[in-house]
This record gives sequence, C-alpha cells and structure tokens, in this order.
Amino acid sequence: MKQMARIITICALLAACSNKIELANLSVEMQDGELTNATVVEQPTIFLATAEPRFSWNYTSTAENVVQEEYRIIVASTKENARKGIGDLWDSKECVNASMRECVSGDASKTNTITQSNNNALNQMLYIPYEGRPLKSREQCWWRVYTTVSYGDKGKKKKLKSEVQSFELSLMSPDDWKAHWIGRDFEDDRLEGHTAIAARYLRKEFALKKDIVRARLYISGLGSYKAYINGQEVAPEEWLKPALSDYTQRIYFNTYDVTSLLHISGKPTGDATADGAAVMNAIGVVLTPGRFTTPRHDTNYLEWCGINHAAHYGLPQLLLQLEVFYKDGTSDMVVSDGSWMITDQGPIRKANEFDGETYDRNLDLALGAWMHPGYNYYDNCWQPVVDHYDRENMYAEDIYNPRHRASREYPVKTGSALPDDYQRPDPMRLLTPQPNPNIMVHQHVRPVAILAKGDKWIVDMGQNMVGVVEIANMASLLAYRDDFRDTITLRYAELLNADSTLYTDNLRSAECTDRYIAVGAPEMPWSPQFVYHGFRYVEISGLPAESRPRIEDFTGLVLHDAMLKTGHFETSSEVINAVYRNATWGIRGNYRSMPTDCPQRDERMGWTGDRTTGCYGESYIFGNHRLYAKWLQDMADGQFDNGALADVAPAYWRNYTDNMTWPGAFITVADMLLTRFGDLRPVEQHYDAMKKWMLHMKKHYLKEGILVRDTYGDWCVPPESPELIHTRDTNRMTWPANLSTPYYCHFCKIMQDFAVRLDKDEDALFFQNEFDAVTEAYNRRYLDTASGRYDHNTVTANLLPLAFGMVPSTLEDKVLANIVNKTENDFGGHVSTGVVGIQQLMRTLTEYGRGDLALRLATDTTYPSWGYMAKQGATTIWELWNGDTGDPAMNSGNHVMLLGDLIIWYYEYLGGIRALAPGYSRIEMKPYPIEGLDYVDCSYQSASGYIESKWRRTGDSFEWDIIIPPNTTAEVYLPTHNGHDEKKVLGSGRHHFTSKL
Repeated sequence: MKQMARIITICALLAACSNKIELANLSVEMQDGELTNATVVEQPTIFLATAEPRFSWNYTSTAENVVQEEYRIIVASTKENARKGIGDLWDSKECVNASMRECVSGDASKTNTITQSNNNALNQMLYIPYEGRPLKSREQCWWRVYTTVSYGDKGKKKKLKSEVQSFELSLMSPDDWKAHWIGRDFEDDRLEGHTAIAARYLRKEFALKKDIVRARLYISGLGSYKAYINGQEVAPEEWLKPALSDYTQRIYFNTYDVTSLLHISGKPTGDATADGAAVMNAIGVVLTPGRFTTPRHDTNYLEWCGINHAAHYGLPQLLLQLEVFYKDGTSDMVVSDGSWMITDQGPIRKANEFDGETYDRNLDLALGAWMHPGYNYYDNCWQPVVDHYDRENMYAEDIYNPRHRASREYPVKTGSALPDDYQRPDPMRLLTPQPNPNIMVHQHVRPVAILAKGDKWIVDMGQNMVGVVEIANMASLLAYRDDFRDTITLRYAELLNADSTLYTDNLRSAECTDRYIAVGAPEMPWSPQFVYHGFRYVEISGLPAESRPRIEDFTGLVLHDAMLKTGHFETSSEVINAVYRNATWGIRGNYRSMPTDCPQRDERMGWTGDRTTGCYGESYIFGNHRLYAKWLQDMADGQFDNGALADVAPAYWRNYTDNMTWPGAFITVADMLLTRFGDLRPVEQHYDAMKKWMLHMKKHYLKEGILVRDTYGDWCVPPESPELIHTRDTNRMTWPANLSTPYYCHFCKIMQDFAVRLDKDEDALFFQNEFDAVTEAYNRRYLDTASGRYDHNTVTANLLPLAFGMVPSTLEDKVLANIVNKTENDFGGHVSTGVVGIQQLMRTLTEYGRGDLALRLATDTTYPSWGYMAKQGATTIWELWNGDTGDPAMNSGNHVMLLGDLIIWYYEYLGGIRALAPGYSRIEMKPYPIEGLDYVDCSYQSASGYIESKWRRTGDSFEWDIIIPPNTTAEVYLPTHNGHDEKKVLGSGRHHFTSKL
C-alpha cells in the first residue's frame, strides 16, 4: 500500500511538472538587467533612453499548446503599488484575443483599439507600448505583467504574474543638463600623422553630510572614459565607453547608479554621524581620444577618406553630472565646470586605437592617489580646466573646414563651401542617452604556447581574437627585479612569418603596439585599458634576461559589445563546424558599438556592404538587437539632405559614392530587426529616410528602367592569380547595372512590405510598380531568353534576379542551369562570386533544388572556399578568398563579409528554422537533410522563446525532434523521399517525427 502511494505521488508530481508554465525574459526596451552593468550588489537599475518604453516577455513551459489568452500590464510610481497591482501610471487593463486587437477595460462593452505599434506586436507579448501618463526625466517606475494562458488539448487555463520589475528614465532633455563640457589643450598633443594624445586626468572634490536615498551619474567622455568615485571605478566591467557616433549629429552619454560609492562621515552611504559633519568625496575621470580625435590626420588630404585621414572632432573632453538625492527630500548636484582640475601627466601617455597604448609606471607613482579625497596637488602638473571647452575646441579643426566638408547636395563631392549662415550645432542639443550596452569582457583565453625568439617571446593565443592581453603579475613577468627600469613592448599580429616572427604587413600603418614603462616589479596585474587589438600572436620584448614567461602569466580578454549568445549549431561535418566557429569568432570580434569591417588594421570602419545580408545570419548567433538598432541611427545621422547615404557608418570617412549594394544595408538591417526580433519601431523611425534614399537613387541613376550606378562591383571575387586582391579577368566581373538594378528591385520589395505594415497604401503601390517596371526593363535589356543567361553569364549576374523573383517562371530552370554549370564546370565546383553574389548563393541553390551543390560548397576544403580558410589554419574568416597569398594591402585575417548568406543557410535550411511572422510568433520548420550530412543540432533563443531542431539520418531513416516555444505556432514540413510532406500546423511543445528519405 505504501509503495502504491509512493508511485501515485510521483506520478502526480510528474504530471504537475509536465504542465509547468512560467513567464520568462521580461524586458523593457530590450533590457532585462542581465547585461545591465551596475556597481551595486543588488539587482541593477535599468536606465532607459526613451520616455516611450515597450514591454516584452515570453514563456518557458513543459506543457503543450500554450497560448496566451490575455495580458495586463501595470506601471506604478512605487514598488508597493506594483506589488498590489495598482497601476497608477498606467494600467492596460485586460487585453484579450490579440487577433481581434481589443482591450477590455473591465466592462466588456467598452473596447479601445490598440495602437499601430501594438498591432504589429503580432503575438501580443513583444514591444507592448506604454500608454500611460507621460514619463519624465529621472522618473522611477515599477511594473509587472499578468497573463492568462491556455494549454493542453483541452485548453486548460492558468493565470500567471511576474515579479515586480523596475526601470528609471535617464535625462530626456538637454535642459536637464547643468554641466559644461570641460577639457584642455596640452603642448605635447600630437595631431599630425599618427596622432598621439596623452590621457587627460580630471578630478573634483565635494562634500556630503546627509543620508542619501540615491545618487545618479550622467556622463559622456569624448572619446573614451573611465570614471572613479572615491577610488572605486564606476562600472569597471565596461570598456571603451560611450558608444561611437558621428559627433556632429549625436553624442551618447551613460547613466549609472552610484549610490553605494559615495561616503558620508567616512562611511558608506547611509551612515551619517550624529554631528552631521561633512566629509569630502572625490570624482576622478580618465579621458582618452577614442575615435573623437582622429587616429590619422593629414591636413593636406582633401578627400577626407582612407587611411590618411578620418573624421576629426577635437581633443578629449568631459561632461559629467552627479545628482544626489537625500532622505529629507533635498538634493545636490556636482557638475563638470570651471572648478575642476586637469593634467595630462598621468601614466597613459598614448591611447590610439590603431597604434596601441603606452603606460608609464613612473607617472602612475608620481600622480599618486589622485582619484581619492584629500589628494595633495603638486606644482606644474595640475591646472584648471577650460570651461565650455566645446566652444573653443569641439569640431574646430576639420569637421567644419570647407576643404574637408563633403557637400550635402547632389552631386556628392568634397571641397564645397558651407553656406554663409551655417551654424554649428550646440553639442548640448546633441546629447542622447545611450540605447545600447557598452563593450565588456566576454571570455578569457589562455595561450596555447610560448616561443622564445632571440631576446623576444612569441605568445600564441591559439585563436585569432579581439581584445587585449592581461599580464597576471608584473613582478613575476619581470623576474621580481626591483631594480628593473625599462620598457616592455607588446606587439600584436594575426599571423607569423615562416621564421616565427610577427607578420605585420597586412596591418598597414597600424602599429598595434602596447608599451609598459616599468619601475621595478610591482606585484600587480596590468593590461591596456583604452585600446583593443585583433590578434592571435603577441611578441613581447624588453624583459629581463632571466625572465621566463609562462602560459599562466597571460590571459586574452575577449572584448565586444555586451549581448547574449542566442544560437547553437552543430553538424556531422567537421568542416561546417569549423567554419561556424570561425564565423562566430569573426562576428563577435567586429562588434565595437558598430559592426566593423576588421579589428586590426588602420581602418575598423562600419562598412555597410559587409552587413547587407550578413546581419540576418549574425542575429541567429548573437542577440544583437540593440547594436543594430543603434547602427541604423548611425546611418540615418550620416544621410545628406539630398538623400545620399554614406558607405560607412558612423561616417568617419566621407564615402558618399551613391551605390545601391552598400548603403542598402539601411533597409535590410531594419528588415532584419523586424523579422528576427519583431521590432517595427526602427522601420517607423527611419522609413522616411529610407524612402528619401530610394527616391534619390531613382532620380539620379535610374535610366530607362536600369540603375546604372555602382562603385565596388562584386567585391573580392576570387582572382585568377593568388597574389591579387581583385580580379582583372573581365569574364569574372559582373557589370554595375547587373548588381545595382536587381538590388534596387530587392529593396523595392522590402519597402513595399514596410509601407503595407505602416498603412502607407500609396507607397506600397509605388514600390510594387517600381519592382514590376524595372524588372520588365531589366529582363528586356539583359536576359537572353534562348539561353537563360543574364548579360555575360557570371554566376552573380544570373543569381541576383533569380533570388529576387525577377526571372520569368518559365525561364527559372534555364537561369539556374547556368549558375550550376558555371559553378561546377567553369570553376570546378567552387565559389566564383564576390561579396554581393555570395549574399544569395547558398539559399537560392537550395530553394531551386540544388542543395547538394550548396553542401559541396559548404564542405569544400580546396581554394576558394570557407573550408579552405579553416584548413589553412584560420580561426576566423578572411577578407579575401585567397587570404593566405593575397596582397597585404587589403588582406585582413578577421572579416565577415565573405560569409554572405552562409549562416542564414545553416539555420534556415540545414536546421530548418525560419520566421513566418516577425519575431518568430509564427515559425516554419523545414529542414533540408542533404545527403552527406548525418545530423544537425540547431537551436535559437528567439524573441518569442526557445526553438530547437535536431535531426539525424541513418541510411534512409530520418529522425527529427523539434521544440516550438509557447504562444507560437509552427508550420512543420517533414522531409521524405518525395521532398517535404504536406505542412502540419502545430502548437508549442516537443514533437518527434520519423520518415523515410
């Protein structure tokens, strides 16, 4: 009897567990606190960059067919109200039946229509907009969500409620600022050639004596800063802040909760003494140039583009506002103004992102405890700051120099004078709360080997990575020589020469060198703080003769923008797995508050063309929502009045070349954010700018239905000779009109979809007509109907119209045959496309029944192929297909542009996970088990929840397990020997399938 009772109890527990449903991943404006940095132990404060927040959540569940029936969001002015369910700021009431788009306000007879933004949160759990009382700067809010879900075959109901969450608004208006920009010029600033600017050290002491409720620090340091309060760093986990921007258009600032860092009466906040004696506190800030001061500066270089000269905005400066709120309801404010002191005689003598950082231990000792209260100044070092430094310094040199200022009118050109009445923008009006998280250390890498090379040492990290090297203990590295006085030099490179020396030719003018000027052997760790490098190998020189570096002396700190890893992908092919690993490292290494082209040489620009399609694949691996939303703003900020867009964003090079294939990322990135994350707001924000660009291109370059403008061609086609960067063989080249015209049509289709979603019916019709008219003109001009060839029959020329739906259906097979024939016969089963063609190759082949050829390309290890790179020892993706032999003038070892649509193909075709509706509220599960692969293990943490697809084939037997997230549905296509079975529409849960192939 006891045994039976035990069995029944266990069964009951298992049954209960099988129906477990929980709210998960609650976020406000894509922030859930997990990546929010804080200096306090308790839950970090989430600071918002908008007064119009949106709320999102999804579910975790072991139950099947979970469907959200209704939700209610409350936003309260106090935590207590939120706990009680009192939404005194906003109460959405019960919102039911999302398909009907109605909210029931207690009385079922009273309904109100949900806003357009809410309509497009198709499953009503993503980006639900706040619709309560207008929120103000500094306002603290608490919120929670209540939902009712049904589950199981019989539709049982369950009510859920979240824990109370909180957020706080940052400063929303320029009028909130009382601080001034401060800084100072110094005689040793070098602003020509390889610029070299010593770090600025700024400090201010202030008194506090009351009990504090909270304290907030609002800060922008141009270019990069680190802030300290009473000797403790604010958010020490963050690097290279704030985010980059075009500083003539937008300046980002950060917000921090620093309550716990302040002191009263010599004790932490809240411990005031009875006599209320005031105690001094100190703020210290280190400022370095970042990209605010150009790393390359040639005042005679008029084009203002390229390695000789990038945008120069001025010298480092600080804007800081510390606001302290007391228990008695009063407050104090400490601001950057003329009362601050500054010096450049600190230990960081240079911090140039291209060239490296120089740290002088002598000056560190001489400067002393400058960030602590009670500091004693010494002569000829500290000076008063220049108040309102921006008016004297900011933008003064180049940005508004008519010789360097590109025209904002058509045609795009440089050297045009500014209007006589033109006024520089007030920097205070450009201030913007930073919407994306800062860079953090995401991984620690140990070297795999250390090699002695004469009096130098070569450290091999085993991985081409991006970040810096940390030395665990300088005393150990310097053999505990207290009398040691010398410079330790660290040089970085991606490759070694045959003689095991560093290969640095492909770095071009970038020095990529850090220096530590030693004074004795302090027992302390050290790493550069204001630069980053792309490297696998580090050469160390200048060590004492008796030093014997060990692997444990070094750690590689892997740096990139803070974001979660959201994807997993593995197959039975080690080639595919190696390429996927290389792609992951390359993608993460090129996230530096913008997606860069490379992390190592004298460029590191946000080239738009590198991400036109690649952004879709990247978003499977990383939760890059906020990074790419911010980058869209960079593109918009760089748009000229006539509609022209820059080729790089932020526009640190004034490349306005008016081609379709590069700036088109403005449209595709917005589409990616909508498709992957379900976020329509970027489309709403930038639609007018996108349309303006499309009309600009149509007006000036669309001639008789053909877009005649292109700049870069099918960039980096595999050349005929191993040393070349670009092919000279005209048979490999795709002509401009065969690139720009299909992409114009492609963007018209996306813009048509945007217009439909935004209820812009006239625009939707316009873009549909454009697609039809241009397609007709293009086919009439370039399609040979007898052979199915476009123009002179390159793979790219045939591929683009096929991928974009421009080919007449009766000729699709012929066009495909030409693509296959060129690939298999003319190029021996290898890639023959460049950056543009590779964006559509893998998916198009598979869609049209040649997944076998796509798999052959994906698993090939001979030149040119992704597998060839891995076989040659690459641990990232090369810039060139022939990266082992190409001209080092343009031969990065860590690029992502050649990935094209490969990562998309991995997840959507091999794994079979696709979005049918924004944010994966509806999913298509349709894998392609191509012969030659034994299994695929694929998962993706989507905005709507966790999706998984795992399949294995043994002979003709196919086994497939999938997970569909709660509150979504999936159209499932089971692979069979006849292709794919008819679709099954399934609800959430785990499902298992078998079939015969």
